[in-house]
Amino acid sequence: MPVKESYVSNRVLKINVGFLLSAGPGHSHDTAFDVPLVRVADDLMLEYVRGPLRLSRTSTGVLVQGQLETSLHIECVRCLDDVTVPVTLSIEELYAYLTPAAEFQIQDDGNLDLAPLLRAEVMIATTNGVLCRPDCKGLCPECGTNWNHASCSCADADIDPRLVALKKFLE
Repeated sequence: MPVKESYVSNRVLKINVGFLLSAGPGHSHDTAFDVPLVRVADDLMLEYVRGPLRLSRTSTGVLVQGQLETSLHIECVRCLDDVTVPVTLSIEELYAYLTPAAEFQIQDDGNLDLAPLLRAEVMIATTNGVLCRPDCKGLCPECGTNWNHASCSCADADIDPRLVALKKFLE
């Protein structure tokens, strides 16, 4: 991952919803996010987070809905090159209030934290891995050469004789 010197603290992902809690069920508030490079968690940094959010007060908490656009640096699953991947996150999550068993909660100070939800959604969106390009050739299992950038002589050595016929399909 490219080294970035300055990023925004994930505190910008905390939204004060105290006004919605006091307004009661049925009230809503629309807001827009436009956050630059932000460290969401120790293992996740997003290039940006942009998009509209609707916060709706329910009888049990605040429903957060929206579609957020983001981008992150990740390694290609075949060749380990860095790739910048745009990700669209469709968010719809209930943040519970005064319910300790809920996964996402509104804190006692009236803040809800989007960071854990964003981390979970990005991890789900990239679960299958990312390729640097659809025809990525990967790494040589013997010497580790990235076949997208160079070739190696060990690729043809020690081919299992049972697979020689399949090699002809690649040629």
